[in-house]
Amino acid sequence: MAMMIKDVSLHYPNNLSKTEQENEGLACIQNLKFGSLNPKKGNGRTILKVINASKSSSRNQHTINGKKINGVHVEEYPYLGQRGNDNNNVVIEKTEGSSNNSLYLLGNFVDDRFVYRQSFVIRSYEIGPDKTATMETIMNLLQETALNHVASSGVGGNGFGATREMSLRKLIWVVTRIQIQVEQYSSWGDVVEIDTWVDAAGKNGMRRDWIIRDSNTRNIITKATSTWVIMNRETRRLSKIPEQVKAEVQPFYINRCAIPTEQTDSEKIEKLTDETAEIISSGLAPRWSDMDANQHVNNVKYIGWILESVPINVLEEYNLMSLTLEYRRECRLSNVLQSMTSMREIATAAAASENDGVSADKECTHLIRMEEDRAEVVRARSIWQTKQ
Repeated sequence: MAMMIKDVSLHYPNNLSKTEQENEGLACIQNLKFGSLNPKKGNGRTILKVINASKSSSRNQHTINGKKINGVHVEEYPYLGQRGNDNNNVVIEKTEGSSNNSLYLLGNFVDDRFVYRQSFVIRSYEIGPDKTATMETIMNLLQETALNHVASSGVGGNGFGATREMSLRKLIWVVTRIQIQVEQYSSWGDVVEIDTWVDAAGKNGMRRDWIIRDSNTRNIITKATSTWVIMNRETRRLSKIPEQVKAEVQPFYINRCAIPTEQTDSEKIEKLTDETAEIISSGLAPRWSDMDANQHVNNVKYIGWILESVPINVLEEYNLMSLTLEYRRECRLSNVLQSMTSMREIATAAAASENDGVSADKECTHLIRMEEDRAEVVRARSIWQTKQ
């Protein structure tokens, strides 16, 4: 039997589009922090049927060992009511037997809404030969959390992670540099919790940081930082951040760094040539499935191409503990690429103590370039540590 538990008043300006109202609805629902939300229409308003997560079994698709997975479960993309002169009430009902088909999975805001937090379970198709999550998996989870952060903030437009003002101006975010430091790789079935936040990067950039925790130990196992700029999605030219876009994103800025300044990889990445590269792998062609919603190769795909020129014995005997990517130009479906790598041994205290004073860690320099005209696409630097 349904039971009314709360009455909420919502207002929307008359000039809001359906997409904008949907985004406002997402931000509102994000604050409710219920278990499952199932919107349905009635009497000119939206009725939300709620299943309280605390009353449901802990062994369902949203919780594992009491840990909430992928945030709040939303049955449909929420659309909340119409603007009126009087209060438009949203009736929250508790019902039984709701469907578990989720079209949108959210996390929640913490630290006065400056930080967005989302949890994930590592799935079987996200692990590599050693049964732990791959670097590509980590990058995908970071990207997913960032996009959900924008969508849940109430400023999301109709673009791929773009704000409303960016969508109106046909602008998109593109990453220029990202650094990931891994302390420990998660295994199949592990639950990880990801925090992400943003800050300014100079006059025309934005910095996005992440930390990943193991949900059981609460230890931070991965840190990442990145720099983003704005591009026109039609002309493919970089753009200054319009004042209207700054007004949207600045309220979310927080002066916090995931990776301390002294540990940030800010050194210039050497450009490899045919003479300095030890291994060159040619004929790497993007596939249709490598393209993202912004009509260029997804940022994560470059990691696989970088590893194409890393010796197999390094992949088998070492863990990739740090990766810095510097994106220099777009790659499209028609491009054919080359992957280049050079490596050297580096001295670290950890490696020396574990190998009787002999350092065995490696630093690799990478380059992804166009095969036809040798134009640079991505420079990268990686640190590899011997497996225990």
